[in-house]
Amino acid sequence: MTVTAARRTEAWPWISTVARLGLAAVFLVAGGLKVTDLAGSGRAVNAYRILPFEVSQVVGAVQPFLEIALGLLLLVGLATRLTGVIAAVLLIVFIAGIVSAAARGLQIDCGCFSKGGDLAADQSPAYGWEIARDVGFLALAGLLVWRPRTRFSLDEILLRGTR
Repeated sequence: MTVTAARRTEAWPWISTVARLGLAAVFLVAGGLKVTDLAGSGRAVNAYRILPFEVSQVVGAVQPFLEIALGLLLLVGLATRLTGVIAAVLLIVFIAGIVSAAARGLQIDCGCFSKGGDLAADQSPAYGWEIARDVGFLALAGLLVWRPRTRFSLDEILLRGTR
């Protein structure tokens, strides 16, 4: 292995660590902002007009806890590849929901980092920005699926014990 290739190999755990901690912050903030108003989170899910009202309420109540759980798992670096897969699936669902709302002409706030719901008549949605942002987050999750070895993680500690 050349010196350049060895340096590149040594850099991946650090790059993945930044991706892991960045994605952890995203999920912790998103879940934390919603967990104090579960009814509002349910209204945000219902604004997409995809699920029946009762199902939207359940999804809205569960979603903040799922986001916080994913954020905590990423923060401590436990089951990083699996957590990356779950995060990627969740982000694909979020992106699909935003694309669906845009395609149907809905005027809603995605509710990703806010209470969400229908926008006032003088407001316009930022679907392009929301989709681009979530695609970026999806790229971070994909990186963790591809390169799950990170620094300062429980995975690293557990793997060290098996070597």
